[in-house]
Amino acid sequence: MAEQGEIIQRAGKAHGDGPALPATSVEKANMIIHYYRGEIGRMTSWRDRIDRTSNWAMTVVAGLLSVSLSTPTSHHGVVLFAMLLISLFLMIEARRYRFFDVYRARVRQLERHYFAQVLSPQAELNPDWAAAIAASLRSPAFLMSYREALFRRIRRNYVWMYLILLLAWGLKISSPKLLPDEPSVEFIHSFGDLMANATLGPLPGWLVLAAVGLLHCAVVFSALHREPDDGEFAHGEVHV
Repeated sequence: MAEQGEIIQRAGKAHGDGPALPATSVEKANMIIHYYRGEIGRMTSWRDRIDRTSNWAMTVVAGLLSVSLSTPTSHHGVVLFAMLLISLFLMIEARRYRFFDVYRARVRQLERHYFAQVLSPQAELNPDWAAAIAASLRSPAFLMSYREALFRRIRRNYVWMYLILLLAWGLKISSPKLLPDEPSVEFIHSFGDLMANATLGPLPGWLVLAAVGLLHCAVVFSALHREPDDGEFAHGEVHV
């Protein structure tokens, strides 16, 4: 401890007019508390951005489903447009989630290695936890890939939105009552009629059906796929 104090004092002198570094245990504790509050603020800010994107996506789903299913004059392409919009929100949210994960990891390291030890000292699992935070502060880097963030957000929220839109779209193209200029019968009676109803402008129905099917197969795969995780998710069940 004496050697560490001398190193801190020399570093402070070397910085000249720079801010003085904490030298006593009280100053270090105050510094950690204020730093923890700052990281909590940044983490909360990014979490709010994530929730806001999810809320936008759910609003779009509810609004466009109301338009599409409320009248037979509404084209089934409205539901496909809703799928496109929530895909855009998903990509934005995955990017925001990567930023959130950086600050969440710093907060959890402080809670697990410092505050938990203060409240109930146990054998230290990682004596270099402070060095990991310092390295992140000096050279911030994402802790997960964009693909992993995309999969997590699909698994948490978006898989249900996609499935609801798929059911609504299937109901739309399979119920002549919900389509313009169609006979007043409950459901179609052949796959050919289904493909004809799925036609979207110049695109044939089979191509639209194939594209929607591939999209939702990818969504289901993303929701079920789990990669080995040695980060914060390995230390508890409470996560976003």
